[in-house]
Amino acid sequence: MTEPAFNILVVDDELSMREFLGLMLTKEGYSVTGAETGKQANELLEKQFFDLILLDIRLGDISGLEVLRKAKKLHPKSIVIMISAYATAENAVEAMNDGAYDYLPKPFDNDELKDTIAKALKLKTLKDEKKHIETELKESLHFGLLVGNSPRMLNIYEVIEQVAPTKTNVLITGESGTGKELVARAIHDQSPRKDNPFVVINCGSIPETLVESEFFGYKKGAFTGANQDKKGLFEAADTGTLFLDEIGELNLQMQVKILRVIQERGFKPVGGNEDVCVDIRIIAATNKNLEEEVIAGRFREDLFYRINVVEIKVPALRERKGDLRALAQHFLEKYSREAGKEITKISSYAVDLLKKYDFPGNIRELENLIERSVALSTTNIILPDSLTLSIHKRRWIEGIQNRRFDLDEVAKGVSLDNILEEIEKAYLEKALECANGSKSKAAELLSISFRSFRYRCSKLGID
Repeated sequence: MTEPAFNILVVDDELSMREFLGLMLTKEGYSVTGAETGKQANELLEKQFFDLILLDIRLGDISGLEVLRKAKKLHPKSIVIMISAYATAENAVEAMNDGAYDYLPKPFDNDELKDTIAKALKLKTLKDEKKHIETELKESLHFGLLVGNSPRMLNIYEVIEQVAPTKTNVLITGESGTGKELVARAIHDQSPRKDNPFVVINCGSIPETLVESEFFGYKKGAFTGANQDKKGLFEAADTGTLFLDEIGELNLQMQVKILRVIQERGFKPVGGNEDVCVDIRIIAATNKNLEEEVIAGRFREDLFYRINVVEIKVPALRERKGDLRALAQHFLEKYSREAGKEITKISSYAVDLLKKYDFPGNIRELENLIERSVALSTTNIILPDSLTLSIHKRRWIEGIQNRRFDLDEVAKGVSLDNILEEIEKAYLEKALECANGSKSKAAELLSISFRSFRYRCSKLGID
């Protein structure tokens, strides 16, 4: 027998049931309180917190569903398990939607009830511990504006901390949308220049005819329309950091001028005769392979070695799937605040769907996806149907369904356990979707027992 660490409230209008449950649960080590009516239950709930509530649907005065809603409003962390001899799919769905942990029909198996209670309280304890740990670790998931604690990202954080205090030029490489600018900003924010300008130049977005004047500024009268002196972006970055994004897009002529600035720490504005001296740190980024560009004659070798003193390779999102949930949650919180919505989480089914997708647009694509999902969502949770990944979702589901019939794979060697696990998981999740989240209804759709359904979900990590 364990110490009565958990308080359980039993709400049932049958005295014999209250006494039976009270005796059984007391023997299990719980502290048990009984209530005959919904009114009595509500009065108790207003006075104290119960870790778990066993609640009958039909009471003498008000519906158990009303008590459920009251309980979740007063004590969101209380676990509520509904029990009833008049169980219906509609009641089960309504109860689950209102926050019930589970729904057990009478007569129930005593061992199953005890097992359900034990698992529910264990889950509650783990969630409480997890929330505490997550609060402590939240900062470790963020490095400046960067999110993630996968091994690849932790290595990048370490390099940033090492290189930030120096004046060393840095080249950041990676596919479009991976967050190269955020890495550059993190270097600046960790450096002695953090209180000085951080100027971003997208080398591919400025028309070629305007690049030089935008970079270095111009003197009055330098060309038609130059009615006054204008400072360029290089001068604006003086004493700070200049981030040259997509530097591989610069033509060879501008590459020569950039090389001169790096070497001499100065430049001449368009139409000017005197050098403007600047103290800037240059961080460059590209989604191209600059070594191949050098070989092809499209990028100067001397400039390449000047900017590539330290290289930081930012991984694609498909290479850091362990960070996907944290990134999605980060964007969810951001856009929920902006939209004035209280969307708190992304369902495990939705996360599984996201993990099946390669995200060719990387983090930028994920961010846009979550922003759209928040805008379109009508619930406080992002479900698979809220994601605008329908075409990829269909391909994934079709792939799972067709997997059973692709017998040609056998000749190459396959993992039968993995194939069967994928199929089983797909059917379990589809049944839950069809049953609006009701486990008992989902079990009926699959012609298996509730206990079997719950075991299979637990085994495959389905919430």
